[in-house]
Amino acid sequence: MATNAELAARFEEFADLLEADGVEYKPRAYRRAAENIRAHPSPIADRIEAGDREAVENIDGVGDAISSKIVEYVETGGIDELEALRAELPIDIADITRIEGVGPKTAGKLYRELGIETLDDLEAAAEAGEVQEVTGFGPKTEQNILENLEFARTVGQRQLLGEARPLADDVLAFLESVPEVDRCEVAGSIRRWRETIGDVDVLAATADGEAVVERFVAWDSVDDEIESGPEKASVRVGESRVDLRVVVPAEFGSALQYFTGSKDHNVSLRNYAIDRGMKLNEYGAFDVSDIADHEADQRIGDRVAGETEEGMYEALGLPWIPPELRTDRGEIAAAEAGTLPDLLTRGDIRGDLHSHTEWSDGNTTIEAMVEAAAEQGYDYFGIADHAEGPGIVGGMGLTDTEILEQVDAIRAVGAEAEIEVFAGIEANVDAAGEIDLSEAVIEALDVVVASTHSALGQDAETATERLVSAIETPAIDVLGHPSGRLLNERSGLEFDAAALGTAAAEHDTALEVNSDPRRLDLWGSAVQAALEEGAPIAINTDSHRPATLEYMRWGVHTARRGWAEPDDVINTWKLADLREFLH
Repeated sequence: MATNAELAARFEEFADLLEADGVEYKPRAYRRAAENIRAHPSPIADRIEAGDREAVENIDGVGDAISSKIVEYVETGGIDELEALRAELPIDIADITRIEGVGPKTAGKLYRELGIETLDDLEAAAEAGEVQEVTGFGPKTEQNILENLEFARTVGQRQLLGEARPLADDVLAFLESVPEVDRCEVAGSIRRWRETIGDVDVLAATADGEAVVERFVAWDSVDDEIESGPEKASVRVGESRVDLRVVVPAEFGSALQYFTGSKDHNVSLRNYAIDRGMKLNEYGAFDVSDIADHEADQRIGDRVAGETEEGMYEALGLPWIPPELRTDRGEIAAAEAGTLPDLLTRGDIRGDLHSHTEWSDGNTTIEAMVEAAAEQGYDYFGIADHAEGPGIVGGMGLTDTEILEQVDAIRAVGAEAEIEVFAGIEANVDAAGEIDLSEAVIEALDVVVASTHSALGQDAETATERLVSAIETPAIDVLGHPSGRLLNERSGLEFDAAALGTAAAEHDTALEVNSDPRRLDLWGSAVQAALEEGAPIAINTDSHRPATLEYMRWGVHTARRGWAEPDDVINTWKLADLREFLH
């Protein structure tokens, strides 16, 4: 059955091909529909299967025409109009547009001028010097294409956490309904909350593995059975591969620890165990201190743990290490020393300081966003629409005059709201690290988020200097999505996260963990490096509609990957403390 992510991907492809074909306006409508489909709180295909087509038409941005295409895809697995577009423009549009600076229009032009359909075609044309001969291109563009080909080839192999984890939750819910399953949990990179995922890995404890496998491959959501056996099975659900492994209940904890990884964490943990006369594997923890040759038999020795994951660590005299920390970045030493962080949780978050409305590129009103934030249980909420500037499409960003008008509108909503409402802006950090806001605007605002939207090809040294300069700007409260990356689309800026952390600590500027699953920027290792320098962190959703306030889930787990504790994050603070921090 088609997932929301799969449906959204089809309409994103639709929009790209239409834009490549020179169609105006319609691509924007399709992209808006795709965003709302992806963010929809329940499986759209289930509504269609239940005959509730009106619910599909009522999705924001989805009218009769798009609704009929959604139904067509769910019922037939294809959309005739999309297939016709693919035949007319046989371009691997998703692959080609992952190259920085190559958008759908560019991809269409390259196809018409040079017949380029794939990344291999593009590489051959660029190496032959043909791309720079096309009107509007040049040697610099051609060189950029060659430098970014490797990135474009590798990123498409993984899916976003925000797409894979909801599917994993559905798999767990199904397995929990299977009578033969005692316990189940996700494993692999998805349990470590990595920003991109290969396959969805799931582990189930059962005394009847064959029955569980049989029920799993027969699950209604399964589109294809890839392979199955008495202890494991792999299926395709939408565009995702789901791998199930079944184990006996007594080995569930050891298997969960083993298959969660990461590989580097497991190698270091096994070496730690060996030094103490222990052996760890997917079957348990074994005392082998009196056994000279213990490698031939995986289950040799005195088995001291394995039923629970906590027991596997306790067998080594260690506390349980949260999955997000299992990256071999000092977590075992911290566990041994008793200095593991007290990681923040979703419940620690008191507000969100970066959201958008219809005043710029959001999809709803100030009132609707504030009401949705109140429903989240927040104490405060910030509206930070786009200011005009570099990297912002003409007409989307607000002028200084419009910002001041919006401040008045925000104040009016705030006066009637149940929670504190901050009037903010998302300013644009230019190539030199500066923002363009008047003193009158800065004075009127409660919070200034400043983000990179342009000049994303700078080298690491220049980018670091640029971002440090922004951090040092007194008016800036939060450095938004510092790299400007879009996962699986563009790599964004590279920089010295420790240097940003040092500057942020000195100038009381928060570094953002942008929770949009397409960004997750900062990411775990960068958060950890910044926190080690004393930097404050802000976890924001960058929401453009009420439903995406739920993105906070991804941001919290990303910050946990960076060892963030509640006090490290400014939007866990009480309102009075936060107000004192803001400019």
